[in-house]
Amino acid sequence: MEHSPPIENFPPKANAALIVAHPDDEILWCGGWVLTHPGWQWRIVTLCRGGDPDRAPKFRKVLEQLGAVGAMANLNDAPDQIPLNPEIVTETVASLLPDKHFDLVLTHGPHGEYTRHRRHEECCRAVVRLWESGRIKTDHLWLFAYDDGGRKHLPRVSAGAQRHHLTEPTWREKYRLITEVYGFTRESWEAHATPREEGFRCFQSPDSAIVFLKSNIPPP
Repeated sequence: MEHSPPIENFPPKANAALIVAHPDDEILWCGGWVLTHPGWQWRIVTLCRGGDPDRAPKFRKVLEQLGAVGAMANLNDAPDQIPLNPEIVTETVASLLPDKHFDLVLTHGPHGEYTRHRRHEECCRAVVRLWESGRIKTDHLWLFAYDDGGRKHLPRVSAGAQRHHLTEPTWREKYRLITEVYGFTRESWEAHATPREEGFRCFQSPDSAIVFLKSNIPPP
């Protein structure tokens, strides 16, 4: 039987960090969860596009509409996706989180959400490293859980993941943020891919997350 992600362990005004590679990832893969918890204290950060004159202002507008705070870094995001130094990625994530204790932390999965973007994968590993070292403190880490079957279909929730089913009004608001605020056309991949249900792998200890990552190593 499938279940929605557990919420009983979180206080009404939970302090949550959402760490993503790019502006729009926070909406595509987790926007429904954010929208259904407007009373939470959300800090949303991105590793890339801080200097992008188009995407950076749109990200700030999304934060405003979500009632969240956040920050952007400007790591290399060129199309060739040259692997970044893991230490640089880790320190970049740490620099975006002045508060190191959260009730919940959410980020990408080890394979990203589609085939393929290295920055998603690198973001995931950096967050787990920080949790393992104690530089991020939380009792709950959730990794986005989607796949596209090797480009055979649009991203959908991975088998065995916890599922969060969006109501129609929540999905419509999520879709509005993607199309009207971020400005993706209705014919774009992003608009077509905007999930109506969201998936997470939920961990309560760094050891369990590390075991999962070791069994889900991306190709070189």
